[in-house]
Amino acid sequence: MKNITKSTNLFSKASQFIPGGVNSPVRSFNSVGGTPIFIEKAKGAYLFDEDGNKYIDLINSWGPMILGHNHYEVVNAIKERADDAISFGTPTRYEVEMAELICTIANIDMVRLVCSGTEACMSAIRLARAYTQKDKFIKFEGCYHGHSDAFLVKAGSGVASLDIKNVSGVTNGAIKDTLLAPYNNLEALETLFTENKNKIAAIIIEPVAGNMGCITPKEGYLKAVRALCDKNNCLLIFDEVMTGFRLTIGGVQQLENIKADLVTYGKVIGGGLPIGAFGGKKEIMKHIAPSGAVYQAGTLSGNPIAISAGYKNLKILQERPEIYVHLEKKAVYLKQNLTKVFNENNIKHTINQVGSMMSIHFGVNEVYDFETSKQSSQETFNKYFHHMLQNGVHLPPSSFESWFLSDALSQEDLEEIVSISSKFKI
Repeated sequence: MKNITKSTNLFSKASQFIPGGVNSPVRSFNSVGGTPIFIEKAKGAYLFDEDGNKYIDLINSWGPMILGHNHYEVVNAIKERADDAISFGTPTRYEVEMAELICTIANIDMVRLVCSGTEACMSAIRLARAYTQKDKFIKFEGCYHGHSDAFLVKAGSGVASLDIKNVSGVTNGAIKDTLLAPYNNLEALETLFTENKNKIAAIIIEPVAGNMGCITPKEGYLKAVRALCDKNNCLLIFDEVMTGFRLTIGGVQQLENIKADLVTYGKVIGGGLPIGAFGGKKEIMKHIAPSGAVYQAGTLSGNPIAISAGYKNLKILQERPEIYVHLEKKAVYLKQNLTKVFNENNIKHTINQVGSMMSIHFGVNEVYDFETSKQSSQETFNKYFHHMLQNGVHLPPSSFESWFLSDALSQEDLEEIVSISSKFKI
């Protein structure tokens, strides 16, 4: 057993001053049991906790650390910018360069920088409602678009992990215009449009879901969703907070050759620092204040320190496309070899994987939406999670969360993950 005395003591102290002892529910161990590990430092593919234990990291700050922790080029960019100032609260050259880079890579016309994925998604919905002059929007069961009230209906991520059926404090008025559909079910979408004719402003979707495990769209599904939006004068919003610049440089828009009307970003575009963005067609984005009447503001939006990290992160990915090839190979290696050892140990499971995102679901043969994800064995996952943690592999503490691989993972790291998994028995 690993010695986690310092983590245990820190969690006890944290619980006195921080609700639940954590500053984001996905960090808690409520669904898996035990005490959260308190991390002191990180480098490359590894985390080191307060007790000096080393872990191979498969969370990577929930996605941003695609190059690995403390990448020297990103760190140097932060240090150089910090010598000028930490924050101005005024326009800077850096945010212009960042906006141009995002628009160029993502094939969008305009972008507004914000401070989180939650901000980006709630702002995109407000903009879609204003542009279409309609009130309702469709989200999908198990998808998570941040903690704005209107999104917290059958949301994935921490809401699902903690099994919160109804989020307290969210009024019926706040969610009355939120329409729900099962992921990967086109017929359900068509029914919603029929029942709410000319009332739906937008569909917001994780084009590859990452908050009920990693779940990919069925063949042709996203193109059919795009066609439905066009038919019904409804905007299509891709929430690429997780997938943007991670699955490939152009995100799922590039992978599926589909152009969304609006796209939201986060994670990778900050290189580990807090940031978000939403963007899309100029004819829509020009309605954002001060150009138009859709108000959105943020004191620290375009913060130069966050921009410096994110810009360097994106430039590295843009200039070294082979990174995505490496990441894909690493994920495929894990999927194939974990499948092999689980089969050898007679452990029923399925592994979903796309690019550098993946998830394991025990006790089921297929997971393609929220309901099938919920049917997986949480008990088996919890045992697997602690088996891996005790042996030095850091996984998300929930089967509803995606794994995020980094380019820093070595072949030896991958083999170690498989070897430790081979010793897992139910």
